[in-house]
Amino acid sequence: MFPSRRGFLQIGGLGLGGLCLPQLLRAESKAGRASSPKSVILIYLVGGPPHQDMFDLKPDAPKEIAGPWKPIATNVTGIRICEAFPRIAKMMDKFTIIRSLVGNQADHDAIQVFNGRHVRTPKPSGGWPQFGSVVAKLQGPADRAVPPYISLCYTCTHGPYNEPGPGFLGPSLAPFQPSGPSRENMLLRGISVNRLADRQAILRSFDDARRETDATGTMSALDSFNGQAFGLLTSSKLATALDLSKEDPKVVARYGTGDPKIHMDGNGAPRVPQSMLMARRLIEAGARVVTLNYSKWDWHGGRNTEGRADNNIFLREKEDFPVFDQCVSALVEDLHQRGLSDDCTVAILGEFGRTPKISAQVGRDHWPQVNCVLLAGGGMKHGQVIGSTDRIAGEAASRPVAFGELYATLYQNLGIDVSRTTVTDIEGRPQFLVDDNARPITELA
Repeated sequence: MFPSRRGFLQIGGLGLGGLCLPQLLRAESKAGRASSPKSVILIYLVGGPPHQDMFDLKPDAPKEIAGPWKPIATNVTGIRICEAFPRIAKMMDKFTIIRSLVGNQADHDAIQVFNGRHVRTPKPSGGWPQFGSVVAKLQGPADRAVPPYISLCYTCTHGPYNEPGPGFLGPSLAPFQPSGPSRENMLLRGISVNRLADRQAILRSFDDARRETDATGTMSALDSFNGQAFGLLTSSKLATALDLSKEDPKVVARYGTGDPKIHMDGNGAPRVPQSMLMARRLIEAGARVVTLNYSKWDWHGGRNTEGRADNNIFLREKEDFPVFDQCVSALVEDLHQRGLSDDCTVAILGEFGRTPKISAQVGRDHWPQVNCVLLAGGGMKHGQVIGSTDRIAGEAASRPVAFGELYATLYQNLGIDVSRTTVTDIEGRPQFLVDDNARPITELA
């Protein structure tokens, strides 16, 4: 066992957010499996964004439903989106909008977004594992220097917006978490994750760890797989991927900047466009799944949790929409320019949609009847809209899409066949990866 006194190994297993790499490496070696470059970036829009103000505008609806935003044309004939997203509009041929995601939960919770299971689906002992944990279990690392599943999600103090965890797969399949308020659980010889940009300090810490471990004779006692796992901890490849100072400043500027404190309020997620750039760098380094949460979209109107009267939905949209437009378009543009667009799938969604009618508080409330998803990459057929809603964006009017179909598509893009693949739960029973025998979305093929 790796020395327990290492501060950065507190989370479990080898300390990489609970990632127990030796077992994964042994399994990969036994199976003789080749690595795959296929990957997924899953972006959770915390709190449920307003679909009818973003990608499903209803300009002909009554004013109390339509709101002030106007639709603009995109570079795909017939597809119109919010005027606040001009960058996305200019590259709509690289995106797909699903306007008819149904079966959404009614209350705030990140569980369904991260595992694709409806909250009413019976849970096995231990609970359902989230998507990234399943992928890590089935495929292991594509590159032994990089964890297969990395979470950039900021941990919230009150829980509902947090990732649900590895469920019955156990803590060894939890994600590696290099950032977030829970960063105190992961220290590198006293160097916090806040200083990850200081690569020299990181590498000095790694060098000290190597020397001290060798001096105690611990390293010689590790078997080859444990040695490889320790190599991951001290890998300059992972450290470099996490070091945004190594990125071209022009690329960093394309993504834009955000204040980590904006809209955080201890129960959401900060607006940090750099997380999307970090996700691309980690995918490029060899991660299979990267998850992140972005901003806080729970705009009911009235006063916010700190008592300020700035929760007017349209004032918040005016502030947040342009930042979102810039970083999402930069991410997808980056993937195409770097030749990653066929291999990396991007999925962006919140836990539910928003009420068609604007409230007296100038906000929109929870609306589980229909939700919206933005997809990119993955070698899929883009430049299209899947499904539609009624005249007030309140119900799916055509081609309802289930969460199981969305997640079957994500698995398929990683080379995993959901019709045949299972994972074994705590009681030894095989469990399929999605609900209701769902199959991948055929329109994307």
